[in-house]
Amino acid sequence: MRVSGDDIKAMTTRYRAQFVNSLSGAKSVNLVGTKNAKGQENLCIVSSCVHLGSDPALLGVVFRPNSVPRHSFENIEETGYFTLNHVCEGMHRQAHQSSARYPRDVSEFEATGLSPLYETGFHAPFVREARVRIGLKLVETLPIPLNGTTLVIGQIESVELPKECVKTDGYIAIHEAGTLAVTGLDSYHSLPSIERLKYAKPDIPLEPLDI
Repeated sequence: MRVSGDDIKAMTTRYRAQFVNSLSGAKSVNLVGTKNAKGQENLCIVSSCVHLGSDPALLGVVFRPNSVPRHSFENIEETGYFTLNHVCEGMHRQAHQSSARYPRDVSEFEATGLSPLYETGFHAPFVREARVRIGLKLVETLPIPLNGTTLVIGQIESVELPKECVKTDGYIAIHEAGTLAVTGLDSYHSLPSIERLKYAKPDIPLEPLDI
């Protein structure tokens, strides 16, 4: 099966969204936790989180165009803080439900049955049910004029995760925390590990990494 650019343009809106969203393969899936200045909590699911660098420690999240109200993005701009919480086994249905378009005065925490968790001195709520929780401070927003999306860049302020998932070289075995991945817009997958490999160098055979 071959699909051209013209074929993609001719697809119906929802079919095209599923098709193109599936092409990049498995993606991380997180819940973004925010709270506005008035104390209204918000939660939304995202599959667009990317690593941007480790020094400083930066993560980026792409938010869709503001053609409809984007409560999470607005809260981040207003307060400068947000959290990323790995969607893990046992909570993916509740996480998926957070994508529904609730009114601004409805907390997705309450609507989905997930629980807010706060760290002292950190404005945005974490998700108690998540096993990997990351607190971030907004450092930059980069509009993408081509399609109206926005890349939100946050610097990591705190991380909470199971100690046993962190290996001796700093590698985080997220599959041991039950972290899931998503393909397309609605298909959730577990993440069994196949193997780790040593640092690749020219003309040296690859070897498994045992830590």
